Amino acid sequence: MSKNPQSKSGSGKMSEEQAAAYWKGNITIIGSLLVVWFLVSFVTSYLLAGVFNTITIGQVPLSYWMSQQGGIFIYVILIFTYAKLMDNLDKKYDVHE
Repeated sequence: MSKNPQSKSGSGKMSEEQAAAYWKGNITIIGSLLVVWFLVSFVTSYLLAGVFNTITIGQVPLSYWMSQQGGIFIYVILIFTYAKLMDNLDKKYDVHE
């Protein structure tokens, strides 16, 4: 992947400083969403399983629900969040479609 994305709106190439800021923003977004993914996947499903097993949704413990169904909902939300945040970042640096 190139470290110097081109603008599609005709302003040409980004400066090195803008490209570095763009990629720093990109990595920040990815890192933040990975932290959320880790918290939902690992912490709620495994580390807090003992606590969450005392809470039930219907007949199923909350830790099982979070690892099976709840995680999927969060992942879909993370995908849409990533798309929206990256769209905003692309517009900020004028590299949007």
